[in-house]
Amino acid sequence: MRRPALYSRSPSVPQQQAWAGKVDEPQAQAGAADDSVAPDAQATTQVAAPPAAPRRHVWRNTLLGVLLLGALGVGGYEFLPRHASHQLTQKDIDAAVMRSLQTATLPSAAARAADIIRPSVVEITALGTEKNTPAAKVEKRGRNLARGKPPQADPPPGPSGEVERGVGTGVVIVDKGVILTNLHVIAGADKIKVTFFDGLEANASVIGMQPENDLAVLQADKIPDDLVPATMRSTADLMPGDNVAVVGFPFGIGPSVSAGVVSGLKRSFRSPEGKQEMNNLIQFDAAANPGNSGGPMVNMDGEVLGIVTAILNPTQQRTFIGIGFAVPIENAASAAGMPPF
Repeated sequence: MRRPALYSRSPSVPQQQAWAGKVDEPQAQAGAADDSVAPDAQATTQVAAPPAAPRRHVWRNTLLGVLLLGALGVGGYEFLPRHASHQLTQKDIDAAVMRSLQTATLPSAAARAADIIRPSVVEITALGTEKNTPAAKVEKRGRNLARGKPPQADPPPGPSGEVERGVGTGVVIVDKGVILTNLHVIAGADKIKVTFFDGLEANASVIGMQPENDLAVLQADKIPDDLVPATMRSTADLMPGDNVAVVGFPFGIGPSVSAGVVSGLKRSFRSPEGKQEMNNLIQFDAAANPGNSGGPMVNMDGEVLGIVTAILNPTQQRTFIGIGFAVPIENAASAAGMPPF
């Protein structure tokens, strides 16, 4: 406990002489006026007259009272009786949680899932000679419109003369820079560029393929220091109606997030050109467009359930009408040479 400050008395004048001077001042004046009084008598009179005792006791008691009050004000509460602290009950905790839920604005489940998976999502750019297929022309038009350019504008050539022929998405599954994506995203590319979450750009090479599931495995030649791989989750207990989210770069815009539900399981899909049919796909209704291909479909815990691979569209516009497909992560993991769940 901090002790109150103490003040010493002034040493300039002895206490008895000071009180004597004050009390006997009228007598000294009277003695000065009467020359018949001897000097010794005057001195005897001044010394013999004591100060008024009650007055000194009043001041001393007042000073002691002030010091006592100060001590109580500084630390005296430690000497006062304390009440026993209130023990929290489960009812108190439940009430506090309910107040927080009613007053705090919490992020949505899809927002939390996207926040978890976003550091593992990469943009993939295929560089090379531009394709002249109808699908490539539609994708080029969409990219240009999304970036505020004329629909038919050609992308600027790169340092080696190559052009941007397509944009897709990938997801990091190993912190060494191993990335899953769609085979059709990088098919025929002369060079593959990946852009990580922190903006780092790197070239990538193909280290694995699974054409029957439209999957490709890439290895980036450099990676961020704090690269975070995605967590994969088995689809064995996945059911129609389960909430899912899709993260990717539709038409090169992103990372973009869309949310929906699982619409069905074990679906089949044939490519618009009719060259390939894929089976055992997950159908979902979260919005996906060209550029989402190769990106992750995740649950509300941010765990990867599948790789977005296609959208069903009866027209040649290749825009989303509510039906998308994803390859189950079990197939994708096997493409990367990883053991099954």
